[in-house]
Amino acid sequence: MQDTKRRLGTSDLHVTACCLGTMTWGEQNTEAEGHAQMDYAVEQGINFFDTAEMYAVPPRPETQGSTEKIIGSWFKKTGKRKDIILASKINGRSPMTWTRDGDLPLTRQTRAQVDEAVEKSLKRLQTDYIDLYQLHWPDRPVGLFGGRMKQELYETEYEPFEDILAHLDRHVKAGRIRHIGLSNETPYGVMRFIAESEARGLPRVQSIQNAYSLVNRTFEDGGLEECCVREQVSLLAYSPLAQGYLTGKYRDGALPKGSRKQLFDRLQRYETPPAEKTINAYVDLAARHGVDAAQFAVRFCDSRPFMGSTIIGATSLDQLKACIDAFQLNWTESMEEDVNALHLQQPSPCP
Repeated sequence: MQDTKRRLGTSDLHVTACCLGTMTWGEQNTEAEGHAQMDYAVEQGINFFDTAEMYAVPPRPETQGSTEKIIGSWFKKTGKRKDIILASKINGRSPMTWTRDGDLPLTRQTRAQVDEAVEKSLKRLQTDYIDLYQLHWPDRPVGLFGGRMKQELYETEYEPFEDILAHLDRHVKAGRIRHIGLSNETPYGVMRFIAESEARGLPRVQSIQNAYSLVNRTFEDGGLEECCVREQVSLLAYSPLAQGYLTGKYRDGALPKGSRKQLFDRLQRYETPPAEKTINAYVDLAARHGVDAAQFAVRFCDSRPFMGSTIIGATSLDQLKACIDAFQLNWTESMEEDVNALHLQQPSPCP
């Protein structure tokens, strides 16, 4: 059960340690299955759901927005909107222009596109406000999802930080958004957004949703931890299971039917040269401690002192139950020492 809640940044939002991720709904999961997951999560005391205008994944025109629609139909059916802290996201710079009306070269975080994205998300979600509205990735070019920044892209024009905040501020003042957050962001981006909000009286970022797991601790090692702790920006960790790899289900080339890798084969972020050996070492470490590998990985994330909430996603109720139960696991000093020893041997092989 999720009894203790954590303050999100400096906001008035208090969220459960476990956040229900939803990105498979509308692709790997039906509406009924999404509703069942939300029912169970609420029964377990979870009050925090995360979605995005882009979902379901993998992103494609035929399923874009389907996840928000499933959440919206659950709100309508249950009347539980007021019980949930709802987070959604707007795309950053991308060629996925099917999310917008008209003939555009790219999705961006311009005033017109922010207005359109907010309006469409509210309609799909069947609500008149979003508690936490996040920039899914930056408007400016950056290295994303394990990729590296190309030097020549530093010359690319992008929407200024203060303008993006001003676009969002219009919706905050109108009551359509309560608070704002970042995602897939860098230390530079976090500090620039905070500086502009303080200088201009614009909305303050309350959270950052970045990948974080046993095999990706770049949040700690790359400067983001200090920025966020000192500035009171809560981490929302996504992919705590490294998209399933830390469960051990892909070990030794296994390819379970219906798994994300078998269906879509887009997990390359977790298939770097040192990844397999390191992932196996963490799975073996969990076994030595007598703990299920998936629960070990989830509880590791939750045990971090800077953690706001850990986002878990599941394609079955059994997976969901196991992940939620992981938050009750006793994280021992011995586990911490062993994890850190492995991290020193091979730091963040899947950034």
